[in-house]
Amino acid sequence: MCGRFSIIDDIDKIYQRFNCPVVDLDFKPRFNVAPTQEVPVIISSSGNNELKIMRWGLIPYWAKDRKIGSRLINARIETISEKSSFRSSFQQRRCIIPASGYFEWQKNTKEKLPYRIVMESEDLFGFAGLWDRWLDEESRELFSFTIITTEAVKAVNAIHNRMPFILEKEQEQLWLDGGSGKDLINMLHPAENLVSYRVSKIVNSPVNDVPACIERIE
Repeated sequence: MCGRFSIIDDIDKIYQRFNCPVVDLDFKPRFNVAPTQEVPVIISSSGNNELKIMRWGLIPYWAKDRKIGSRLINARIETISEKSSFRSSFQQRRCIIPASGYFEWQKNTKEKLPYRIVMESEDLFGFAGLWDRWLDEESRELFSFTIITTEAVKAVNAIHNRMPFILEKEQEQLWLDGGSGKDLINMLHPAENLVSYRVSKIVNSPVNDVPACIERIE
């Protein structure tokens, strides 16, 4: 699964990396993003990429209560074309969530140890995701997303058997604009050039959103 990640790059770099027009958004680098928090997300709008701020935890358009979002922070790629919570978004509303790294906890005999996982190049990358637009009882709109997960690649499967689906750069536009269904899924493969390192347990609490969350420890 994916329950925490970081975006330490500034907003201008995100615009440039994902070929989005610059708009006036107030966003600062984040070191410990947690579910229900808001981050930049890339969508395709009329054939062009667009950056929007969205809440982590998908709230389907048909949901009666936004609380469902806390249970839909991840979507397994094996079932996104079938499950009612994700099927419509997979067909029509796919997105990319920019990230600099993500966190995973490895179980040992006594405790869970946090690791940060990044690209070998340490470059900015994108998670495959789904988004939706929900209206509350007063017709106020809320945009939300979920991060797609897949089986962990060899580089990180000793830490956890699942991982977020990190798109290869050349497949990002295909994910946003391509067709849907099993054919699209079969055309994609997660990035494998990942490395990991231990980080401090301060990342365990979402209250801590500071550079120390991503610092390497022995």
